[in-house]
Amino acid sequence: MARRTWSRYPRRTFYLFVGPWVAGFLLLTAAPLVYAFAMSLTNFDGSSPRWRWVGFRNYTELLGDEYAWAALFRTIGYTAIVVPLSVAGALGLAVLLNRRLKAVGLWRTVFYLPSVVPVVATAIMWKLVLNRDAGILNTILEPFGVDAIAWLIDPMAFYALIILTLWGLGGGMVIMLAALQGVPKELEDAARVDGAGRWKAFRHVTIPMISPVLYFQVVTGIIATLQIVVQPMLLTETNSISGVAGVPQSTHLYMVQVWEEFFLGNRFGYGSAMLWVFFVIILAFTLLVQRSSRWWVHYEVNSDADR
Repeated sequence: MARRTWSRYPRRTFYLFVGPWVAGFLLLTAAPLVYAFAMSLTNFDGSSPRWRWVGFRNYTELLGDEYAWAALFRTIGYTAIVVPLSVAGALGLAVLLNRRLKAVGLWRTVFYLPSVVPVVATAIMWKLVLNRDAGILNTILEPFGVDAIAWLIDPMAFYALIILTLWGLGGGMVIMLAALQGVPKELEDAARVDGAGRWKAFRHVTIPMISPVLYFQVVTGIIATLQIVVQPMLLTETNSISGVAGVPQSTHLYMVQVWEEFFLGNRFGYGSAMLWVFFVIILAFTLLVQRSSRWWVHYEVNSDADR
């Protein structure tokens, strides 16, 4: 029987496989980015053919825009609260559902379901739950002597938005659960034999083993939370998304301000400049977390740079 010999594929095979991805990247990612940056250097209003090149005037104006900076700091504060709570909550649920419980599959499904509900449906549902006059939450609190709380206006609107966001912990829980199930049981047993309690074994064995997954959750959580826009615009007392003016000040986040500049102010050039500055800020936060990962993220195989 003749032995099969390996041969190199022709070069065109490589380009045939990567071609669709390269075309998609150039047409759907690179080209829109370049176009948006070019738009940020103009006074384009989205419809009129009369626009002119203004250079970096939009960026200069943004530096002095107190409303944009206030929205940015508000967004950073919201992210600083939501991301740790989301990661810790997802990890806590994963630890709870990683045990041998009755109907554990059912419980995992119940906690995961909110993460697959569309964002608009989630916001509308919580708007009904948090309604001051007929909301379910105030109805539950009424027998305990708690007066009706106006959840959808300041100052409670900020906390209502946090509650809505934390409701969808199921997606992170599934990832954490997969990470926990990948931790060798022998390591935890060895720590117990050495005298470590349950908490110490979890802290010094389990957490380092799943730290790459925690790092992934933190990075993706920061990127997603900073860009939140639909939830604060729908979680208001107004009945239309066009009523952006009804968004409470505490939930008037940066992307809401960008939406307002684009579609209410028809300032597409200025809005594009805001988005490019926001891109740089998100990139800076991501690089900061990546830089700090060397002190708290542990990999089973060291990189070549560490050898």
